[in-house]
Amino acid sequence: MSLDAFIMGFAFIMIHLLANSLIPGDRIQQLKWFSFSGGLAVSYVFVYVLPTLHKEQILVKKYGNYFTMESELYFVGLIGLLIFYGIQKVVRKAQREGEARKARILFWMQILFFGVYNMLVSFTVISHNVLGIQAVFYGLAVGMHFIAVAHDLYREYADIYNNIGRYVLAIGILAGWFLGMRVDLSPFTESIIFAFISGAMILNVLKYELPPDGEAHFPTFAIGVVAYTTITMSLKFFFQW
Repeated sequence: MSLDAFIMGFAFIMIHLLANSLIPGDRIQQLKWFSFSGGLAVSYVFVYVLPTLHKEQILVKKYGNYFTMESELYFVGLIGLLIFYGIQKVVRKAQREGEARKARILFWMQILFFGVYNMLVSFTVISHNVLGIQAVFYGLAVGMHFIAVAHDLYREYADIYNNIGRYVLAIGILAGWFLGMRVDLSPFTESIIFAFISGAMILNVLKYELPPDGEAHFPTFAIGVVAYTTITMSLKFFFQW
């Protein structure tokens, strides 16, 4: 196990266990925090997720005659987005209609799906052998993303999340961490997993981390976008990430 993988896995687990303690209590500071976090997440999607998805789409042609077009992995990503959006939509509908018992049951399903989501994200990060300064910047963006998702789930049902939910999400991280270090999948399979989880991540970033107009602090959001993009693109240029 590399030190980088150990640190990232441990940090992701602690984020879910302590997510709500890491967020400032003051409302103004919260707005700035979520705006900055949203800026990092949006930047991460555009400077890493989408370019990597494009690169994976090109590479799959080397794995055999599986694909005949140039957009199959994007379709897999769309499926990931559709599945996670559908789950969240069903939960929100039950909440709006006042079906408390049904909503709580569906929320449990949502927790389980996010446990799987965490496992796949963690597996993707660890299995791609992201090391050194690259691990710091990519791990920072993913970690902030995990905090935003965890906080949103906490706001829906704080009791479920605090008592069991956060541990389910942490176990998902642990499972992905273990699989990423121990399981060797074919490049084709890893590409499919990355595409699927990319679609789900794009949805979650835009849904959970892009702050709505009334709750956004645009200067802080812009600072997050510009700073993360500038540093990451510079490091890509100099170190050929």
